[in-house]
Amino acid sequence: MEPLRLHWCSPPDTGQATPTDTYKIGKLDMGEVKDFVQEAEELGVDSLLFGISNYLPDPLPVLGALSQVTDRVKFMLAYRPGLMSPTLFAQVVNTLSWMTDGRMSLNIVSGISPAEQAGYGDFLSHDERYARCNEFLEVIRGLWEGESPMSYDGQHYTLKDASLGLGHKDGGRPEIYISGASAVAQQTAIASGDCWLRYGDTPEGMAKASKPLLDAGRRVGTRMHVLSRDTREEAVAELANLMRNPDEDHTAWIRQWVNTTDSEAVKSSYQLAESAEGEWLSPYIWTGAVAYRGGPALCIVGSHEEVARYIHSYKAAGISEFIFSGWPTRDEMRNFFTRVAPLIRRLEEQEA
Repeated sequence: MEPLRLHWCSPPDTGQATPTDTYKIGKLDMGEVKDFVQEAEELGVDSLLFGISNYLPDPLPVLGALSQVTDRVKFMLAYRPGLMSPTLFAQVVNTLSWMTDGRMSLNIVSGISPAEQAGYGDFLSHDERYARCNEFLEVIRGLWEGESPMSYDGQHYTLKDASLGLGHKDGGRPEIYISGASAVAQQTAIASGDCWLRYGDTPEGMAKASKPLLDAGRRVGTRMHVLSRDTREEAVAELANLMRNPDEDHTAWIRQWVNTTDSEAVKSSYQLAESAEGEWLSPYIWTGAVAYRGGPALCIVGSHEEVARYIHSYKAAGISEFIFSGWPTRDEMRNFFTRVAPLIRRLEEQEA
């Protein structure tokens, strides 16, 4: 079996110090971002996910700048169809592929909040957004696969004789990750993606949800948090420390936001957290931060060895990629890649 691919979520700053902190918005410290990304490269992070939302800086110029101060770490660009034409998007990605020497992939997200989408002038429903996403992917894949000039007449996009002078670096195209928990998201991943991404669950839950994708030959990845210490007792004590003095206004803001979303991924994550007994979905998955942070906050917790073994157990469920975060994210990234990742690699060597 191939080694697990271990990615990290890279916010535009060092992220929330605790699960209950409000997001740091209203500024962009590129010096801090540069330091974070360069340390991730030294630690051996596979890819860094740069998300997209109205409270974040746009990732495109950020990745362009970071491409010039790194050599090995890859960048996973999250972007939403509908923000720009597919031809222009392919042109931008092609340019970034040359700037990064091919070190980038795409995380295509169809949008999770009608209210946020409306702020960008987008009023399509959940399934309509995925219909547009499918057209978007047909166009950009056609351009990358050599259909030039390309004409297209769809419900959402119409193009005539589209062609680009600068192709993707070394030909081909970037890897495409499709996010979402709905049936239409799965269908999109099967039709046009390389890897289906969804929020976390137990290995058993992930295996059940992933079967159609795996049967279709697609990879499956998940996004979660992680917290490990020398012993399980220390890890659980750290959770208690992180949850001191929670910002209940932030909880109310998250709850209000969840009420506006039409994302099945978000809703199912909250339902999963509510079904947990005493905030534990399994002996190693803690749900206590979901109310403050949302779907990605399902957290694998334990000693370094326990966390490594639990992550490794997902391979049997067909999961091949993880996008992790932590509190604070830079400290936990350093802890994970120096203390846990080597143990995962050792387990993989034993199974070979």
